[in-house]
Amino acid sequence: MHKQIDFILVNTSHPGNIGAAARAMKTMGFKNLVLVAPKQFPHAEADALAASAIDVLQQARVTATLDEALTGVTCVIGTSARQRDLAAPLLRPRECGDWLSAKSTTGRIAFLFGAERTGLTNEALDRCHAYVCIDTADEYSSLNLAQAVQIMAYELHLALSADAFTLSEGSEIALADDVAMEGYFQHLERIMVLTQFLDPKFPKRLMSRLKRLYHRARPDVQELNILRGILTAVEKKIDS
Repeated sequence: MHKQIDFILVNTSHPGNIGAAARAMKTMGFKNLVLVAPKQFPHAEADALAASAIDVLQQARVTATLDEALTGVTCVIGTSARQRDLAAPLLRPRECGDWLSAKSTTGRIAFLFGAERTGLTNEALDRCHAYVCIDTADEYSSLNLAQAVQIMAYELHLALSADAFTLSEGSEIALADDVAMEGYFQHLERIMVLTQFLDPKFPKRLMSRLKRLYHRARPDVQELNILRGILTAVEKKIDS
């Protein structure tokens, strides 16, 4: 089950953090490291801090975009120190197992970690089905990237070892992955603009709220094809 969980580091600045994160993952049995547009990789400092986890670095997948990294992923959890005002679950690390179990998660799961100085962008957080926040002391809340990876890897390893949740590789009808969902959201937004339901000059947070709705529903591939078909029919009617 460890093999179905990806640790995705987005726009990492310091190569040493990549190596330390790889080591943190391997100590807990995780090896799926994905790097989205890292500033420096491969790098000798990453190798040095990886210690005996060089194999994790060697097999790490490097992508230019988050879209590429999330291909095939059906559940995305973003790490963030910021409180969000939308109705998406905000979890503590130890709650992730229970939440995933309640969702009857199938397919691949990704945990996103943002750049050291800025964290995940709002656009990346909008791709998430839930957020996880690591509690820290009020007087000093700065947590190193590799430390955050270590905490998450430890909690997930404990949950998996205790059978707190299980992962199924899939069913006869697979859930739509994140990239397919993002394509649907772009299509939906285009139709809403065409029908004047959405004013692109004053979008407010309509798309973010709709994403939360669909993330809760978690449509499968066939259901998403139906939704895309409806949008296509509306688009053809508008054009005729």
